[in-house]
Amino acid sequence: MKEFSGKVAVVTGGASGIGLAMARRFAGAGMRLVLADIEEPVLEAAVAELADGGAEVVGVPTDVADHASVVALREATLERFGAVHVVCNNAGVVGRSIVDSPVELWDWVVGVNLFGVIHGCNVFLPTLVAQDEGHVVNTASIAGLRGNALLGIYCTTKFAVVGLSESLSEELKARGSHVGVSVVCPGFVQTQIAHSHRNMPERVRAVTGEGEAFLGDAVSFGIPPAEVADAVFDAVAADRLYVLTHADMARGALDQRIAILFGDG
Repeated sequence: MKEFSGKVAVVTGGASGIGLAMARRFAGAGMRLVLADIEEPVLEAAVAELADGGAEVVGVPTDVADHASVVALREATLERFGAVHVVCNNAGVVGRSIVDSPVELWDWVVGVNLFGVIHGCNVFLPTLVAQDEGHVVNTASIAGLRGNALLGIYCTTKFAVVGLSESLSEELKARGSHVGVSVVCPGFVQTQIAHSHRNMPERVRAVTGEGEAFLGDAVSFGIPPAEVADAVFDAVAADRLYVLTHADMARGALDQRIAILFGDG
């Protein structure tokens, strides 16, 4: 995409962190915004902030793990603005190790991190493809490029998002479509993902007893979300597939994959 002013961006997980930073960046380029988030008070505050800054914005409470909720998000977007051009499937939560986690935790993390992206693509892509214009941004992680012993569930979902995004990009190119795809693979970013258990359903919390995640200290030393948002904006403008905000970590992940593939890791 080369023209942003007046276009419409939908951002899930848009009330905080990377999502809110992307919304601010798109607003700065003159885009109209639809913010989707499961945390309604925080969503209302984010919408108010952007509106006070002059953006044309609406908030839609959304559970991305629920297909019907994402369908409702699309309908609210088209009803308000009559169009959609950029879809950021960004909502995410953290998950821990594979061996010690009950299936209920898997259901929650996979539902948000992977099916949130699947639902966003399934619901919005027909509109983007039909108009032959637009861009899909899927938020993965550096954890989608290399395994981590302490983040097995999270890595599983993010590897899947990377594979989905690469495959979608190839599919759209094969169709001759002008719809672009970017997959965001950051390292540590100053967000609230370490506290994502705050949105954990009670049925999951009752089984897992999940408390505050261990990522807090590492995340606090990460880069500001605005740096990720700038990189995403540049990737959309340049129609670039990968958004890598931590080059050294990305190279380390690639080195690890090569070592594993050839039996040296």
